[in-house]
Amino acid sequence: MASTVYFSSARTSYGNNMHDKVIKLFRAAGVADVVSPKDLVAVKLHWGERGNLAYIPPPLISSILREIETAGGLPFVTDANTLYAGSRRNAYDNLMTAYGNGFSPAVIGAPVIVADGLFGDDYAVVPIKNGKHFKSCKIASGIHRANSLISVAHFKGHEGTGFGGTLKNVGMGCAAPSGKQNQHSDVKPKVTLKKCTGCRSCAKKCPVNAITFNEEKKAQIDREICIGCADCTIACRFEAIAVNWKSDLKLMQEKMAEYALAAIQEKHGKCAFFNFIINVTPDCDCCNFSDVPIVADIGIVVSKDPVAVDQASVDLVNKAPGISSSKLGDKAGSADKFRAIASVDWRHQLDHAQNIGLGSRDYKLIEIE
Repeated sequence: MASTVYFSSARTSYGNNMHDKVIKLFRAAGVADVVSPKDLVAVKLHWGERGNLAYIPPPLISSILREIETAGGLPFVTDANTLYAGSRRNAYDNLMTAYGNGFSPAVIGAPVIVADGLFGDDYAVVPIKNGKHFKSCKIASGIHRANSLISVAHFKGHEGTGFGGTLKNVGMGCAAPSGKQNQHSDVKPKVTLKKCTGCRSCAKKCPVNAITFNEEKKAQIDREICIGCADCTIACRFEAIAVNWKSDLKLMQEKMAEYALAAIQEKHGKCAFFNFIINVTPDCDCCNFSDVPIVADIGIVVSKDPVAVDQASVDLVNKAPGISSSKLGDKAGSADKFRAIASVDWRHQLDHAQNIGLGSRDYKLIEIE
């Protein structure tokens, strides 16, 4: 049976701006139905790394928060700590990054909470059924214990999963750092020595000191120590460190889907999922930069099915004209834009999510003006 996905385009007009569209979508999709009076509602989003400007504008999040309050809920904006070394590794840095990017109570009108505590070790071990890779997952306590979950994801490209949308926001994003490591554990980067300049940027970013340098001052990675976070891949400006995408990323996508299941399975009828398909950058918001978008702004989709909302988002991006001045370059006309920029088969996350009962790839799209 096809799931329903509601869509509103990025085109606005006098009396129908993006705030208006968010509110119309919230109401058309029946998001208020997932909120009961006095529910503590976790609004899971990514507030961006320092230096990244692609995240969803905080005022648009406020529109969702006000609708939750109207439904009787008590919303809080939340995310978990990261596995990689960046500006969100612990709660102090994480909150200061959120505030710096505009996600402060004074701006959005709701608390901002790091869901897995000061150092990322406040989590619940959640058993799951139908797991191919996990029997249980480590979900951030603040999200696990919330009464309702509303995911608000910025839809964009990703070097490991092809795209980052709802499944990544919920699966990877709701996991404690140790859970993130479990999902990444099969992904091991490797150094192309002829490209390595010995600049040591990779070693400075490695969270576990797995990178040393040989007599020729070339980087080498101890695969026994490496946790597969791919932070070195992002840090290298010379493309000398690549992840073995062909064999490992299918597993990571499947593991991410199982973590998404763990995050929402005990909240039946208490979840909704937004994807903002605007500023569709080729890389994740975890990067400390944001590149040129690969397509023009498309709009917003919302559904109570996390699989359908991601499938609809992919389809909308792939139908849109590509921007040749972006990372797509001469592949701007590609029928699969995410595969063109990352050489990753993103279908694995959707297929596995569907197989374990998270939702359906079949959907009907209802447009809201």
